[in-house]
Amino acid sequence: MRKALRWLLSLVVLIGTMTAAGATAHAATAAEPDIKDRILAIPGISLIEEKPYSGYRYFVLSFTQQVDHRNPYSRATFQQRITLLHKDTDRPTVMYTSGYDVSTTPSRTEPTQVVDGNQVSVEYRFFPLSRPQPADWSKDDIWQAASDQHAIFEALKPVYTKNWLTTGASKGGMTATYYKRFYPHDMNGVVAYVAPNDVVNNEDSAYDRFFETVGTKECRDKLEGVQREALVRRAPLEKKYQEYAAANGYTFSTVGTLDKAYEAVVLDYVWGFWQYHLLAECSKIPADSAHANDQAIWDSIDTFSGFSFYTDQGLAPYTAYYYQAGTQLGSPTIKQPWLGNLSRYGYQPPRNFVPRDIPMRFQPWAMADVDHWVRHSADHMLYVYGQNDPWGAERFSFGAGARDSHVYTVAGGNHGSKVSMLTAPEKAQATASILRWAGLTDAPAKPQASFDAKLDVQGMDREPTLHP
Repeated sequence: MRKALRWLLSLVVLIGTMTAAGATAHAATAAEPDIKDRILAIPGISLIEEKPYSGYRYFVLSFTQQVDHRNPYSRATFQQRITLLHKDTDRPTVMYTSGYDVSTTPSRTEPTQVVDGNQVSVEYRFFPLSRPQPADWSKDDIWQAASDQHAIFEALKPVYTKNWLTTGASKGGMTATYYKRFYPHDMNGVVAYVAPNDVVNNEDSAYDRFFETVGTKECRDKLEGVQREALVRRAPLEKKYQEYAAANGYTFSTVGTLDKAYEAVVLDYVWGFWQYHLLAECSKIPADSAHANDQAIWDSIDTFSGFSFYTDQGLAPYTAYYYQAGTQLGSPTIKQPWLGNLSRYGYQPPRNFVPRDIPMRFQPWAMADVDHWVRHSADHMLYVYGQNDPWGAERFSFGAGARDSHVYTVAGGNHGSKVSMLTAPEKAQATASILRWAGLTDAPAKPQASFDAKLDVQGMDREPTLHP
């Protein structure tokens, strides 16, 4: 009897041990792989570096893209930089692009904070670190760039299965719009900030009307006065410009001459002020420009426009933008009648800012097609503009065919206008739309993530004028 009991006890212990071991093995098998391993298992993705950030995983990645998405059998590819701010695969994901290069410092866009989600940030094709070699510039167009985003989405969607939004400001807002136009079923919603919409490139009277009334007459008079003085004093200030260029190793082969570069900077001055600054900052403009010394005029122009930009060195990082402006996006031309006959060149076309060995031909139908689609087929799209931002003079709007889509304007806002700057009722309405599109229908109409002083305090996507 004792032997039988000992045998039964041993059997129970053995079964218990085997059951526990089996449960442990099953748990190990069922454990989800590390997110980095899951991401790097996706074909075409490789790791550049991982950077620590509390509460997130942050990866700088390289993604293999087709140079020509219309020819998927071509062997021509390039490496596109993307970053991934990983929160949780159970959260929504926001795809962001500035329309230019990509920052490799962890940051969070407003929609990402609102939905407390993941963020995939994409560098635009043909910017220096995401440029095919050799560069076939004809492939730097809005459809190819939208197809880049589509390829990234398709690669990551099996991992990030919840709703996706796309966002961007300025040229990034344009890019988000074009992505939705060409791949309308990828994203559950679009949040586009201060996105210009130049439907007819040669018709820019909306900008002229804007500069006639923006801000106050006192501020406009001060800005126009400094701009006039900069052209009246062209000779002494260009001498200063030559010395400045020599000291910094700047050259002017692309634009052609120092004189053309100088005037381009001066003509950007009024636009640059309203794009990036607020009416209250008009106090920084010399009040009596006619009696200000040369240094005061130089400093004011340099502060709000920037003398380094139209040099070869300043233009080089933006070749991809000016190529697109001169082939599809269009670019504004304003008359600035307060300058009289002081201007020799007027607003210069994008062709002047792209090396001459790159051919360019404008496609007037490209923006008309996008505008028609947005007006008549948009759904789940949200635009935010600033009242005092010049780029909002020509903006996107919706017709009768648009569904669940909205346009908001920040009173007195500039090119950094956000949802958070709207009036309380509008902010609540816009936030509710973002949450609804993200699939968070039960969430209160406020950001779901707490404010983070490092992730969320970002300046506007400031690019040297004149471009969005």
